[in-house]
Amino acid sequence: MRNITIAAILIAGTFASCKKEFLDRYPQTTISPEVFFKTETDLSLYVNGLMSQAGADNYLSDQSSDNVATTGNVEIKNMMTGEPSSQTLTDGWSWGRLRNINYFLENYDRANVAQDVKDHYAGLARYYRANFYLGMVQRYSDVPWYGTTLNPDDSASLYMAATPRAQVMDSVMADLLYASSMVREDVPSGTPDKWAAMAIYARAALYEGTYRKYHPELNLQSSADKFLDTAIAVSGRIIASGNFEIHSTGKPNADYASLFNSGSLSGNREVILNTPYDLSVSGAQSSNRNGTLFGDYEQSPSRDLVQTYLMKDGSRFTEQPGYQEFMFVKEFENRDPRMAQTLAYPGFKRAQDAAPYVQRLNKNFTGYHQLKGFINSTDNIVIGSTDFPAIRYAEVLLIAAEAAAERGTLTQADLENTVNQLRNRAGMPGLDMGMANANPDAVLAAKYPNVSGANKGVLLEIRRERRVELALEGYRYDDLMRWEGGQILTVIPVGMYFPGLGQYDLTGDAIADIILVDKDATIPTRDEDKIKNSLGVTLVYYKAGSFGENVTVYLENGNDGGVTVTEIRPREFIDPKYYYRPIPYLQTQLNKNLKQIFGWE
Repeated sequence: MRNITIAAILIAGTFASCKKEFLDRYPQTTISPEVFFKTETDLSLYVNGLMSQAGADNYLSDQSSDNVATTGNVEIKNMMTGEPSSQTLTDGWSWGRLRNINYFLENYDRANVAQDVKDHYAGLARYYRANFYLGMVQRYSDVPWYGTTLNPDDSASLYMAATPRAQVMDSVMADLLYASSMVREDVPSGTPDKWAAMAIYARAALYEGTYRKYHPELNLQSSADKFLDTAIAVSGRIIASGNFEIHSTGKPNADYASLFNSGSLSGNREVILNTPYDLSVSGAQSSNRNGTLFGDYEQSPSRDLVQTYLMKDGSRFTEQPGYQEFMFVKEFENRDPRMAQTLAYPGFKRAQDAAPYVQRLNKNFTGYHQLKGFINSTDNIVIGSTDFPAIRYAEVLLIAAEAAAERGTLTQADLENTVNQLRNRAGMPGLDMGMANANPDAVLAAKYPNVSGANKGVLLEIRRERRVELALEGYRYDDLMRWEGGQILTVIPVGMYFPGLGQYDLTGDAIADIILVDKDATIPTRDEDKIKNSLGVTLVYYKAGSFGENVTVYLENGNDGGVTVTEIRPREFIDPKYYYRPIPYLQTQLNKNLKQIFGWE
């Protein structure tokens, strides 16, 4: 997340408990509210200090999903293989940010400015409060709703029970309705405007509507449709405004990628909210994530993500005979052009290399490398000054399509105005509603067994489209949670497939680049003793074996199968328990009114 703090009005807020020393005092400022909250400049300074929006780190935020394999210390992965409890899962119960937001909302009306000015800044504060609470609901479901900064003697509020999810989400939606009505359209570049508020309004409505529909444990299914209707209405208003369009210059092999490698997105009509980076400005943050994106850290794309992309003619890759044993080069043949703009493809060249890059295998990586967010340059200023599209119009179109499909109101015309706008940009055939419903994808149907009804086929395809279009931007885990897709996470992500030991081409020129040898083989130490290909280039040697063996690449079956990065052992996703997190144990001891839900202790 991108955070901007204004030192002059910094609020003391690194507090993490619900006990008296947490929410028991007014926020401390260097200037009292009676003196500070006077002008629009004051309001602007404070609200800018609250700013928090998606940034370049979102390229690294899919580790909890099936889009990547990871060796990282990821919470959900640890839960499925360990014994989680409220004493081990203690992150997230932090309320300092909310305290700062509520403090502003209690004091902004002191300013001697026009009412529309007050409304604008109050709208931004409520936008941030809605985002805060949406995150808390996603993690805990029921949480205390604090609409004010608490007084030291307000024990009833300090030690209140969790507010029911339905009530909290009603308040979230009220905040977003207010924000989308009051926040100005004309705001400084890189800050939320009216349309950003509306986009989050639609996002929250889709999330809650689908979550209620697919999670019977909440007993809120009867109210799911009202949220889906809101998602349809709000996304429809954004579309009808005519202010936005899918970025397309007629270059299907480059237009999509340009959203993620541009030095400036300020004039891009697809970008509803831009997070700018500019290292030429003193003190600016860097967008450089190259070292952790390109296979050098602890995450790498999964083969399951690769197999999700359609063929270029719109047919399903998973209906190709023998697709499960396709190797790297063949996997990239005739695919949706977005795939090669998201993942490094055979023949890809890095800026510093004269020859095509040979995918590096390693015990920690799948063999696939992420291009989205990777800036192919040797200039650190260029690499660190690449903007991030925090909210894209593409997401709004996907919200509109999915909500209508869930409500049963979707038409082919709706698809032409939403999903097919994205496919057109990529040079892909459009999604045909009738054909999709007549022949639902069997692989997707197995992933999402709770999808049914007349729109089953098209809804599955919309979910595919959402995964592909928003891949590696941080959406996938929340999508799986709202769709009740937790069981998908029990499948351990793997990487490139190798049918056995031997020589393999990874650059697409039909000439071998690497060689896999047995774990007991002796690799020559001198280059002159190693095998060279027909170009005279020495092959890269890898010892293949099973997880934990003294080798350089792990394969599922030792000498063949998909590349693995973690031990192949059972994972358990307990339904519905693991869709939520427990309130940290210490908090339940400090506040006896806080109760755990769905089996957490």
